[in-house]
Amino acid sequence: MMESISPNGTSAACESEMPSIADKVRFLAAPGACADTPASVVVLETHMSYVFLAGDKVYKLKKPVRYPFLDFSTIKAREDNCREEVRLNRRLAADVYLGVVPLTYVAPRGLALGGEGDVVDWLVAMRRLPGDAMLDRLIAEDRLTTAHIDALCDTLAGFYRHAGRSSISPEDYAQRFFREQDKNRDMLTRRDFALDHGRTPILLDLLDARLSASLSQLQDRVLEGRIVDGHGDLRPEHICLRDPIAIFDCLEFNAELRQVDPFDELAYLGVECALIGAKTIGAELVDKVARRLSIEPPWRLVSLYAAWRAVLRARQSVAHLLDDTPREPAKWEPLATRYLDLAQSALAGDASLGR
Repeated sequence: MMESISPNGTSAACESEMPSIADKVRFLAAPGACADTPASVVVLETHMSYVFLAGDKVYKLKKPVRYPFLDFSTIKAREDNCREEVRLNRRLAADVYLGVVPLTYVAPRGLALGGEGDVVDWLVAMRRLPGDAMLDRLIAEDRLTTAHIDALCDTLAGFYRHAGRSSISPEDYAQRFFREQDKNRDMLTRRDFALDHGRTPILLDLLDARLSASLSQLQDRVLEGRIVDGHGDLRPEHICLRDPIAIFDCLEFNAELRQVDPFDELAYLGVECALIGAKTIGAELVDKVARRLSIEPPWRLVSLYAAWRAVLRARQSVAHLLDDTPREPAKWEPLATRYLDLAQSALAGDASLGR
């Protein structure tokens, strides 16, 4: 039984008397749910949330889900996560994250945003960003300029310069790659996925060998104080190249996975840019951010990070097919294959993905 919590902290009625997740989505999808009554509301669904684009605002409702890496199954857990999402994302998008808003319910009036009655859920409220300034759109429309890249490198270098240093141990940092690689192998070698099962084990073996050969170098990154509390999910669709640049939607639900080498994040961004057609951006970002930080890029690790990230993304792609009702099921196996192609290129020494 799930409880809701009223604003004064008292328990509300049982779940059977409260709105379902479907009720909440229907309410929030209606223009009248928002105080400024936008003309229409666009609803997007992700693995963990529903996102409502409502005029110049965006509201994000967490799904009541539980996975090995997160637990959103209670209202309190979703509230805590919403608050953490706002706190962390204000590091790189201070004016975008407006706060946390309660979704309330009182019979017979029903649901309301920030109204009276029992709090039945929480939402992250954001300022809506211009879609035509997103990095993925600029790449797709061939509008990305050197000035855009330089401004992005300025922002990222400033963030990494001042980001909190991680307390992770050298052993734990290095072993995380091997643990995730075990999961990669388990998932990507399943015969029920339409992947190249001749190539994939060979590619995984090559990545294993590179990880083993780089063990001491990975540990040295920790000993040198290079690991920071980073963004955790640095992708083109999370970067808006307006003025000021906004980098949003960081990985808020797992602090361990945010403990990263900045050049791991940059390699990840390079992989995602290469996936959508901008193959040379990754190396340019690494080089320019390193210059701004006055350090030498660890090129050998950059290519390893790129390969590891690409294989991880391949695994995450096919993992969608294990859901009870996968979204866009035809999408995931071809996407995984494209990520594996990028991993193979990185391991083969493609200079755009590391050296």
